[in-house]
Amino acid sequence: MDAGKLQSIHISDRQRRRSQGAFWWIVLGVTAITGTALFIAKPWAGDSRDVEKPAQAPSGEAQKIAPQSPAPRAVAKDTAKPGDVVLTVSGYIVNRERIEVSPRVMNQVVWIGVKKGDRVKKDQVVVQLDDSEQKARLAEIDGQMAAAEVALERAKTNYQRVRKLRATQNETAEREDETRLAIAAAEAQIKQLQGLRATAQVWLDWTVIKSPINGVVLEKLADPGELVTPQSFGGGKGPSTALLALADPEDLQVEIDISENDLPKITLNQRCRISPEAYLDKVYQGFVAEIAPEANRQKGTLQIKVQIEKPDRFLTPELSAKVDFLK
Repeated sequence: MDAGKLQSIHISDRQRRRSQGAFWWIVLGVTAITGTALFIAKPWAGDSRDVEKPAQAPSGEAQKIAPQSPAPRAVAKDTAKPGDVVLTVSGYIVNRERIEVSPRVMNQVVWIGVKKGDRVKKDQVVVQLDDSEQKARLAEIDGQMAAAEVALERAKTNYQRVRKLRATQNETAEREDETRLAIAAAEAQIKQLQGLRATAQVWLDWTVIKSPINGVVLEKLADPGELVTPQSFGGGKGPSTALLALADPEDLQVEIDISENDLPKITLNQRCRISPEAYLDKVYQGFVAEIAPEANRQKGTLQIKVQIEKPDRFLTPELSAKVDFLK
């Protein structure tokens, strides 16, 4: 190849530097365009954090729920029993208190307004005794009271008359003192009669027998026409000493005889479950209310009384019931 052709294809150093500069400008332009496209297409860092939060939320909630009781443990707690049964014994349902209503004085029954099984309220009139003698005594005292008041008025009139005569020296001082003391005597007589009348009124009030509690009539112990007395004279043919037997149906206990070998399992105020033998599906709560201070030597037992909480119509006194003593 001749020198002319070589010269024609020779690239000078100036042209070579110019072509390399253009190349680098092209590379920079492509890089800038690519970076801009990537910048637009890629999410912001803040957006990426927001997107990650929903993924992290379940993990955070799981950490908060973890310390709480799991579902199986809660169910076990709800179905747990109040205590373990350490002893099961049968006994009889009884009224905690049985009240026998008796008269204050010997008298005859005129009227009984209730019968066995009736419910009564406190201060309800249940029996009427003969009150003719008491009313007669009140009438007698009222007559004496009227006479005493007349005597007092007469004494006051005499005293005023003697006092005027005494002022004119026509009556003695002794006479004036007598009339003044007559007034005091009449007033004392009236006070005495007032006391007697109050006593007679009390005796009259005693002929009206009222119920001392809200309860049920367990037994009628007397009938109209019978003579009743507050005390017994001995024997079974004397006057009745009681009119009615009452009890509160909402105050019941279970009376149990416990073997001396089982006494260590029972304590005062110990919780119990009671089921009447007639209704074993009925369960009542109770507690040991009384432990007898003395045992039965012949039987080797000790009497326990379990108070029943919130009794209802299914619990009948003198029926049997099963008692579970809880640990």
